[in-house]
Parts: sequence; C-alpha cells; structure tokens
Amino acid sequence: MTEMTIRPAAARDADRLTALVQNCSAYRGEYAPMIAGYRVTPGYLARHEVHLAARAGDDHLLGFYALITDPAELDLMFVADEAQGLGVGRRLVAHLLDRARALGVTGGIRVVSHPPAEAFYRRMGAERTGTFPARPPIGWDRPELRFVL
Repeated sequence: MTEMTIRPAAARDADRLTALVQNCSAYRGEYAPMIAGYRVTPGYLARHEVHLAARAGDDHLLGFYALITDPAELDLMFVADEAQGLGVGRRLVAHLLDRARALGVTGGIRVVSHPPAEAFYRRMGAERTGTFPARPPIGWDRPELRFVL
C-alpha cells in the first residue's frame, strides 16, 4: 500500500478531480458516454462530502469519492489508473463508511456502479440490491448496490 493522506477536497482541487475523471481508462470506448463532458466544479465540492486521497509528501492525486448524504449515495469514486491495485480504493471506501457514520447516516449508502466496478464494491462489502435501468445517454443497465452501516 502506498503512503497517502485522505482529506476534504477544496475548490482549488476541482480541475484536477475533473482531469482524473476524464483520464480514467475504465471509461473509454463503450463507457465514454458516462463521463462525456463531466466536470467536478467548486460548487459541487461545496455541496457534497468529497474527499481525496493524495500521495503523502507531494499531494499527488490518487483518487477521490463523493458522498451525497440525503439520501445517502456514493455519487463518484475514482482511482487514478497508476494507483489501481495499491489499496487506494480500499482506503477510500473505509474512509467513506467512517465519514458517513460520523455524519449520522444510518441504514446504508446506495451505489449505482460502473459495471466493471461491481466486483470491487462487492469485495468491499457492498451487497447487490438490484439493477438501475439504462437512461440516455447511458445505454445499459448498471448494478445497484448498498453498503450497510
């Protein structure tokens, strides 16, 4: 596991969070419509619980998550391609669950997953609850899961 810190994202981080989303190889090809034109804005960061993982020492961005608290839903979670397999996602999920509990979220956290990420969320303890139907511009169903708190 790489040495990292997890901290709240600030308005100054919006452009690099957007770059991480736009450069994610998991969203190339058929999955490109999911992020086409997507931007993480300072306003989004102000409205939601967004935390980023950065390499200790130089603040190099490794990943981030965004939690909507009412109703509780994991809105975004991205890990940089070069950080895949280093434990960043596992640490972000643990932080997400701890943060949700600290904020008083009860019951669970909904996740509408990128199809290839379903196995990761299940390894992290999420339970499959159903399928989120396709809606343009996304032309395929997505797994729906829940982290129980």
